[in-house]
Amino acid sequence: MDRYAVVGNPIAHSRSPQIHAAFARQTGQALRYDALLAPVDGFARTVADFRARGGRGLNVTVPFKLEAFALATRRTPRAEMAGAVNTLAFEADAILGDNTDGAGLVRDLEGNLGFALAGCRILLLGAGGACRGALLPLLASQPAALTIANRSVAKAAALAALFAPEAGAASLDACGFDALAGRRFDLVINATSASLSGALPPLPPGLYAEGALAYDMMYGRGDTPFMAAARADGAARIADGLGMLVEQAAESFALWRGVRPDTAAVLAELRRQIDGG
Repeated sequence: MDRYAVVGNPIAHSRSPQIHAAFARQTGQALRYDALLAPVDGFARTVADFRARGGRGLNVTVPFKLEAFALATRRTPRAEMAGAVNTLAFEADAILGDNTDGAGLVRDLEGNLGFALAGCRILLLGAGGACRGALLPLLASQPAALTIANRSVAKAAALAALFAPEAGAASLDACGFDALAGRRFDLVINATSASLSGALPPLPPGLYAEGALAYDMMYGRGDTPFMAAARADGAARIADGLGMLVEQAAESFALWRGVRPDTAAVLAELRRQIDGG
């Protein structure tokens, strides 16, 4: 039986084994998927041991995505642009590194939430790894404009400069949070880590255009401060990142197995469990 796993530290909370087991049942794939706790200084050793025991691929979560990028001997274009790897596929003489996070975000937005990205105005909050992983797939969806806002304007500006060649016809700019005053957006994505600590990015009021969607990449925490503030500020729709989690997993599964699972039922079951419904 082919073996896969998710590796991270911590890892006990991961829902990836449940998700991939559901995908395997649905598609008739014979595989085993585990959760591996790697020491913070032992990622490469954990990967090598898993591969030596016949492992075929790994999902990678915090804090190892940069180490996975360095470990990969070849990478997909989206992994190169993201500067981080969340999926490893072991080949005969190589380790392929991919980043499925941004593709999972776009699939959740367009497929699950029915939000049309083409021609819309996007505000992306943050300038860390989550933001960087999302940028290429978002720009490929041909929005009218994409703004990166961050506490450190220099970090946001550096990302905008890096991705400028990929922007196509979209207007791509960067600014601090205070410079958002007076601007309105169709989609606001919280890619900061603020929701982990129950904090809120310092956003000015009036950001949301008519019919706008507020999307927090965090999931499983109910109404985050960002989601509550967006609702109060006039966002027409609110969503968390649970769908992104399931969709990025489906991207990894398709890379490994050559078949794309149907995510709807898996997402609905996870939502039922998390929301207690």
